[in-house]
Order: sequence, then structure tokens, then C-alpha cells
Amino acid sequence: MDRYREGRVQENPEGRQRGKKDKILEKRKEAIQAGNPLGSASLGGLIAKFAIPAIISMLVSALYNIVDQIFIGQGVGMLGNAATNIAFPVTIISTATALLLGIGSASNYNLEMGAGREEKACRIAGTGLGMLGICGTGIAIIIVLFLEPLLHLFGGTPDVMPYAVDYVGITAFGLPFFVLTTGGNHLVRADRSPTYSMTCMLTGAVINTILDPLFIFGFGWGIKGAAWATVIGQAASGILVIVYFAKLKRMKLIRQMLRPDAVCLRAIASLGLASCINQIAMAAVQIAMNNILRYYGEASIYGSDIPIACVGIITKVNQVFLAICIGISQGCQPIWGFNYGAGKYDRVKRTYRYSVTLCTMVAVLFFVCFQFFPHQIVGLFGSGSELYFQFAEHYLKIFMLLTFVNGIQPMSSGFFTSIGKARLGIVMSLTRQVIFLLPLILIFPIFMGIDGVMFAGPIADAAAFTLAVLFARKELKKMKIES
Repeated sequence: MDRYREGRVQENPEGRQRGKKDKILEKRKEAIQAGNPLGSASLGGLIAKFAIPAIISMLVSALYNIVDQIFIGQGVGMLGNAATNIAFPVTIISTATALLLGIGSASNYNLEMGAGREEKACRIAGTGLGMLGICGTGIAIIIVLFLEPLLHLFGGTPDVMPYAVDYVGITAFGLPFFVLTTGGNHLVRADRSPTYSMTCMLTGAVINTILDPLFIFGFGWGIKGAAWATVIGQAASGILVIVYFAKLKRMKLIRQMLRPDAVCLRAIASLGLASCINQIAMAAVQIAMNNILRYYGEASIYGSDIPIACVGIITKVNQVFLAICIGISQGCQPIWGFNYGAGKYDRVKRTYRYSVTLCTMVAVLFFVCFQFFPHQIVGLFGSGSELYFQFAEHYLKIFMLLTFVNGIQPMSSGFFTSIGKARLGIVMSLTRQVIFLLPLILIFPIFMGIDGVMFAGPIADAAAFTLAVLFARKELKKMKIES
């Protein structure tokens, strides 16, 4: 009995210490949550505050390519448009890297802040920023060193290659700024500065839009002028991101945290991989499609250059639609992540439902535009032959037939990532591009010729939409049980 009492006396101080420590941590967690409006403010107001700047940022990113495409189409012609399509995988690969690090860092930051672990959250943010600088520079060096072999791999034809070499050879110098801006803006939004994030992107786009006609038409630089306008715009945006984290940030980030940390990098990769894979899948599909169009186009009445130019235009137009849906998803990610980390599942579910409604409204609007105004849309990007417009309009109507459900899959991928469900996020990111679309665009043309590429699109869209709905409903039901 004495020994038992002795044991209790010896154990009690430790138990009391643990109890005090737990209470201190709980109070700190409650203080962090109470000071953050993500856990308490009106959801409608929060979605508007975060989603609108995110949408504008994504649209601006898409417009970098669209503006170049329009001015190149008007000033250089069809071969210039085809060149930007051959160059597009470079942009997608750079975006994939930026989203891996940017979304991975921001999602972890929000979850850790919601759980009250501020120091860990800041270390993850610092690792993400450091890696954005390293990876952006590395991609630029690889592109410059292996320029022509890469462009040939991406589907370049003999007539298009000189334009593609000029364009990508110059834009490669802007890639470090592009990667930093695209990835860093997610952390700027996570730091509760969505308006500044939007300003970073908007500044670069405005500069690019002003310089494009000046360099292409005024100075007569052609496609090289479009490339230099892009680089200068990207540099301006990147400098603004650097200024934010050097002078204006709210997070307690110090210089030492910018050194990449292996543990933090694993956490970033786990939640950023879904968005990265989605972009890599887009690049794989784009490369495969360019080569398929080159092969089957040559055997058709259109030739190889017309399909490559037309599909490049339509891909860029579709990027505008996807930019809005992904912007809604990215705007909701801080809300999803913080509230999931804080255990406020009802707010997570309601935010998801609002985002689905918004994406569907946008999708229906674009569906109407694609089906009823294809000639006008393609005509924005310059003139062409009768065959050129015939193929472009036919492709736009068929390939984009199920646009009205296309916003749910990328939005759901972002949702799963932000609540820490990395595997689900990865599966969602793979469904449309890799699991469904890539095999279909390889198989269908064998039996249908170049038309097979067109019909692969809506079938892949329907399958991806079905899986997204099933997975989302299952996850929301789990939250209902846990709450």
C-alpha cells in the first residue's frame, strides 16, 4: 500500500505537468482560431473575399497565353498560333511544379494554423518558397539546354519549329518568375492577403497586354516581341511576390525557414501532388494530342498544321473556363483547410456546396458560348482558310459538349487536397486526363481518324464527373458522422 501511495505521489506531478501543458496548448489553439476569421466569419463573405481575387489571378494566368495567342494570330498568322500550342507543355510543366509547391505549402499552412501549430505552419511556408525559387531556375536551365529536342517531342512540325524555337527560347528566361508567382500567390492568399495576390498577377498581365502590340506591331519583332512581353510581365509579378514576403507578410517567417527542410517537403508533396499530377497529365495529353493531330491530320483534308493550330486555340479558350472553376476552388481552400483542421465540419460542407453551385453556373454559361458562338470565338485569334474554320468549329462543338459538368472534377480535387485527403485528390486529378482521356485519344483515331480525338473529350468528361460526385458524397457523409 505504501509503495502504491509512493507511486501515486511520484506520478502526480508528471500528470499535473502534462495536464497544464495540454491546457496551455489548447488555449493557444483557441486563441489562434478565435483571431482568424476563416473559422467564424460569414461563409458567403469569405468565399467572395478569397474566391474573387483567386479567380482573377487564375484568369490573368490564362490570359498570358490567350493575349499572346490573339496578337500572334493577328500579327504572325496560323503558324504562330501553332507555335504557341507546341510551347504550351512548357507552361503546363512549370505550372505543375508551382502548384505542387504552392498548393502543398498553402494547404499544410492552413491545416496547421487551424490546429494551432503556428511555428510548424511557418516552417512549411518557408520551405515552399525556397523550393519555388530553386525549381523555377532549374526548369529554365533545362529548357534552354534541350530546347529543340523538347519542342520536337511536343509535336513541332518543320514549318512550325522556327517560330516555336524563337518563342520558347525567350520565354524560358521568365520561367523562374512565373513559377514563383504562380506558387507564391497561394501562400499570399493563405496569409489572408487575397487582394495582394490578385494584384501580383494583374500587374504582370496588364504589362504583357500593353507590350504585346507594341513589340509585335510597333517594333516589328513578331513572335519574339510576344515572348519578350511575356517575360517582362512575369518578372514584374515575381518581384511583387518577393516584396510581399520580404516586407508585407503577416506570417512569422524568418530567413532561416527558406532553407528546404526534408520533413516539410514531404508534407508539401503529399498535399500538392494532386494539383501537380493534374497539370502533368494535361501536359502528357497535350503532347500526345499534338503528335496524334500531326499524324492523323496529315492523312486528312486538313493537313497537320491546321489541327495543331486550332486545338491550341481551343485549349487556351478552355483554360479561361477552367481558370474560373479552379479559382473558385483555390479561393475556398483556405476556408476548407482551416475549418477542417479546427473540426468545424459543417462549415466545410456548406462551403463545398456553395462552390459546386458556383462552378455549375459558370460551366453552363461557357457551354452556351461554345455551342452557339464557335465561329466568333475562333475568329478572335486571326483569320484562316475555310478548312481552318470548319475544323475549329467542329472540334469546339464536339470536344466541349459536356462543358456544363466539367467544373466539378478540378474543384473536387482541390477540396480533397485542402482537407488533407491527398490520395483522393490525386485520384481526382488523374481521372479525366490520364485514366480516361489519354487512352481514348490514342484508341479512337485508329477507327475514326482525326474525328476520334473530338469524341474522346465528352466521354472522358462524363466519366470524370461521375467519379467526382461519388467520391465527394462519400467524404461529406463521413464528415456528417464525425460531427
